Amino acid sequence: MTQRNRTGAAAGGLAAALTALALLAGGCTEATGGVRGTPGSAGLRDPYFPKLGNGGYDVRHYALTLAYDPRTGRLDGTAEITARATQDLSAFNLDLSGLTVDRASVDDAPAAVNRAGNELTLRPSEEIREGAAFKATVTYGGVPESITDADGSEEGWLRTDDGAVAVGEPAGSMTWFPGNHHPSDKAAYELTLTVPAGLEGLSNGVRTARRTAADGRVTTEWHTTEPMASYLATVAIGHFVTDETGGKDETGRKDETGSASPPATAKTSRPVPVPVPIPVLTAAEPSVAAASATLRGEIPQILDRQAKRFGPYPFSTAGAIVTEDGTLGYALETQSRPVFPAASFDRTTLVHELAHQWFGNSVTPASWRDLWLNEGFATYAEWLYTEEYEHVPARTHFERAFAQDANWAFPPADPPTAENLFDPPVYQRGAMVLHKLRETVGDRTFDEILRGWPAKYRHANATTADFTAYAESVAGRDLDALWDVWLFGGEKPDRP
Repeated sequence: MTQRNRTGAAAGGLAAALTALALLAGGCTEATGGVRGTPGSAGLRDPYFPKLGNGGYDVRHYALTLAYDPRTGRLDGTAEITARATQDLSAFNLDLSGLTVDRASVDDAPAAVNRAGNELTLRPSEEIREGAAFKATVTYGGVPESITDADGSEEGWLRTDDGAVAVGEPAGSMTWFPGNHHPSDKAAYELTLTVPAGLEGLSNGVRTARRTAADGRVTTEWHTTEPMASYLATVAIGHFVTDETGGKDETGRKDETGSASPPATAKTSRPVPVPVPIPVLTAAEPSVAAASATLRGEIPQILDRQAKRFGPYPFSTAGAIVTEDGTLGYALETQSRPVFPAASFDRTTLVHELAHQWFGNSVTPASWRDLWLNEGFATYAEWLYTEEYEHVPARTHFERAFAQDANWAFPPADPPTAENLFDPPVYQRGAMVLHKLRETVGDRTFDEILRGWPAKYRHANATTADFTAYAESVAGRDLDALWDVWLFGGEKPDRP
């Protein structure tokens, strides 16, 4: 994500806003005879969003079937969630904000449903044993609500004049589908999206089908076979101008009469071999399509340059979605297809969001406290790009960042509250940590770390402790003095 502009328009902190939404789940208290399991926890005790996510199971695959009417703002959906129980379960929770649940089932048998705030509790007719795979199906609908964050920016399902754009960092994805909405629970996705005649419906991953019904409505199918955190899922609906280039994917692309091979459902799935160049699908609203066309066309070249520094591109497809200004106040690294407001669609921001495909999307933070592993790396990718292609040394960016007092408000690895997650230290001081690491271990070792880190944790979750341990293992030395000052330290050093 590009750093959000703080406006002070919203009262209170992000943590308070989300806590008000995420009330403690209610649930059935009477167990059926013979049940030995217990309910999965309502929340994963994230340091900033303790009620986000749920315990007791591990999602492997989401199959989302959505239909949207821009005239009324109504969204109708069915979510089929394939998961594995990590304990004996008598009940389990899903995160869902707003929207009305019509019915739910577990393994095709009706399940009891309870709602309390953002917690949706399902109680299956039979206990789910630890280690067992199960499928939860939820049918729901209504007018999705957005979430206003403490800095005045909005996330979730955002209505536009002719459609909608859905973005979800950190919690907005729960406004349009039920799930385990914490970054630690990544899964594969299959999304089927139906929109009115004349509109385009876009999402992450590979578009495997596009068909038009007799009434003109358009249905598209999208597969994301590599694991994805829910906050990186996106939907964009509108009069988009699209452009698709590059090699044909190998994930089972189909036409209206063909059939697609099923998506991978295991978290440990790896992307199939990808032709070079990979498929690149970009979309822009008509008013900004011409102005953004040249830069959209540069995406394959930028990815190729980044792959030389960071290792192979981790996904089966790439692209971008460019919206009119006013829809979204920031760019977001939605997996394989970042979303940009037109005013932020410049080369620096594009480099930043594409770098996130390695740092944040493939290697995903284990908790929101580890967000600097996303933003510090993506910011440093900007510095590397200007160093190589604009002849501005990374050291110059480092010294400028060092001089700015705002970057020393708190350590990048320990934001004080949820509302500070997108503040300058996470981005700029996070990048400063990496530059000091580079100067300490030398370019050759640093390049090894830069490529090896996303390879070691490809399509997995990682913590700050994982990174510091990995860097020290590659460097072959203790780096506590560096971490103590630049990553965890509260005081600004005397000199850069």
